[in-house]
Amino acid sequence: MTTAPVSVSSDVPSDVTPGLPSDVPFDVALDVTPDVRNLRDLPAAERDRALAAVSAALEGKPAEEIAGWTARTFGRDVIVAASMQDLILPHLFASVIPDVEVLFLQTEYHFPETLETLDVAIRDLAITVIEALPAQSVAEQDAQYGEKLHDRDPNLCCFLRKVEPLARSLDGRAAWVTGVRRIEASTRANTPIVSWDDQHDLVKINPLVAWSDEDVEAYQVKHDLARNPLVAQGYPSIGCAPCTRKVAPGEDPRAGRWSGNDKTECGIHT
Repeated sequence: MTTAPVSVSSDVPSDVTPGLPSDVPFDVALDVTPDVRNLRDLPAAERDRALAAVSAALEGKPAEEIAGWTARTFGRDVIVAASMQDLILPHLFASVIPDVEVLFLQTEYHFPETLETLDVAIRDLAITVIEALPAQSVAEQDAQYGEKLHDRDPNLCCFLRKVEPLARSLDGRAAWVTGVRRIEASTRANTPIVSWDDQHDLVKINPLVAWSDEDVEAYQVKHDLARNPLVAQGYPSIGCAPCTRKVAPGEDPRAGRWSGNDKTECGIHT
């Protein structure tokens, strides 16, 4: 498989070991927490039962407690995916894992406003941003597949510029965190808080999964977080610029993604 470099905005100290300083508080004590070092060695059914028990125990807990459990369980062997639609996840995890690694899929098709929000996150938060790059530049992809692949075959374009770079970035890690919420789409309605990600062979954690739009707004106001300007301009779900349009009042929030075809997911959560 062709690989491409992963661009890191700041260095991770080589002497950092999993775990957190002793003065970091944890409000969650889950006796059902499995030994995450051995999850890959467990039979699938046993592993899934163990994680389902964890997920059930965390159901209804505040996102801050889920983040605390994640930090205590995985230490620094976790990466937080962020699309820069907002800064909630980077802020949430920076409070429990100093300089936490935050993964940004650099598709090279982002809106300028999204990249500006990324710059704000790097400037204002105690995080280490890792930009996952596709194997090909846009020009190289155009040369192989023709221009505007996103218009002709959006599934392939998403695979090349999101799915494959994500898989490469998650390889060998113990867990990753996403901002998936159940109310976003029918395909996400049954998303657990914690589960085994068979596609990437690691634990997947969704601390905001039960949040409403009001919860999102309340957290941003409480912590005075910077906003991606596109949200206020009618983009409730922000992806790559060629495949995202404004949403009219009353439309499904994700109606602006891949508008005009039956595609509803980029592939990183399916």
